[in-house]
Amino acid sequence: MSFATRRFDPTATGPLDGIRVLDLSRLMAGNMLSLQLADFGADVVKIEPPEGDPLRDWKDDGHSLFWKTYGRNKRSVMLNLRQPSAMEALWQLVDTADVFIENFRPGTLEKMGLAPDKLLQRNPDLIVVRISGFGQTGPYSQLPGFGTIVEAMSGFADRTGFPDREPVLPPLALADMIAGIYGASATMMALYARQTGRARGQVIDLSLLEPMFSVLGPEAAIHAVTGKIKQRVGSASNTASPRNVYQCADGKYLALSGSTPAVARRIFEVIGRSDMNGDLRFATNSDRVKNRGLVDAAIGAWFATRSSEEALSTMRAAGATVGPVYNIADAMADEHFHEREIIVDAEDDGFGTLPMHDIVPRLSETPGIWRRQAPGLGEHTAEILREAGIDPRTLEAP
Repeated sequence: MSFATRRFDPTATGPLDGIRVLDLSRLMAGNMLSLQLADFGADVVKIEPPEGDPLRDWKDDGHSLFWKTYGRNKRSVMLNLRQPSAMEALWQLVDTADVFIENFRPGTLEKMGLAPDKLLQRNPDLIVVRISGFGQTGPYSQLPGFGTIVEAMSGFADRTGFPDREPVLPPLALADMIAGIYGASATMMALYARQTGRARGQVIDLSLLEPMFSVLGPEAAIHAVTGKIKQRVGSASNTASPRNVYQCADGKYLALSGSTPAVARRIFEVIGRSDMNGDLRFATNSDRVKNRGLVDAAIGAWFATRSSEEALSTMRAAGATVGPVYNIADAMADEHFHEREIIVDAEDDGFGTLPMHDIVPRLSETPGIWRRQAPGLGEHTAEILREAGIDPRTLEAP
């Protein structure tokens, strides 16, 4: 099954047309941030060292598919910032920029002579986004801050997995992704403040830790008020019941949630346990959470005797909130993913087309754009330098 095709148009413009972003970041958080801006028309210029963004080396069977996805709609300039001529070129690009993104260890930008106060002195309207593991200040500011460590120290990993097993880290760059989305939001706030005259340029101190901690919700308040630390419960929930994944007779899993009283009652009726609706042990959500083991045993027994197709259709017909546990192949074969164009085929010089996520979110009047494929290392160096009035021949060899 093929996907809707997205063709790149270098002349396309989006709602952020006219905004220029210099992205000196490496790997995921910065690239996720700048992707959001690039997808909606900002001119994102990746400033890469001679060896390139390390994201280019995240390969699957030798293919740089991370870069092809997160480098789309951007341009690449290769600069060896250890050379005076390259540093001078960067300063001239700063003059043309609206946003400057970096994720060096705190203090490194200052050592490079690019301290935020100097950047803002040169370009008072610049938005400087500083991404780090733990923030620009605090006892941990100088520690290496990859997402893995943040996912552990935020409390997230301690909540993930089963109570009799080790904590589980997410199998993807979750902290970076969340920080990148927060960062894009913060950048738009700063640009709006600049546009409305509330501020000119400013510095955004974006750690990976704080956005990751924020997704834990009220757990700090819960601990302060109750004195309790929530424990790992696998795919169940400390907050709602029924809620879990259940294995069907064909070995496939379905996820089910009965977070509201009406849905919970319908689920008990579907599994032939209407008696549970009159049992005080299951009268309220709090009661069901306390007796989660009994709830899961009853529901699990029902699923275990039915195929996933039968169980899914029966539960959906009853108005229960239920869905299959997909792997990526399942998602790519699902008609909803096709009709909604959640996955699209983007033009690609190497593969012809390459499936990737469509631009999100969807804006009715000013949608995102598909302007260019992920660039080769330094592909636009000469082009961008000439736009800034710089002769590329003045740069020293990398």
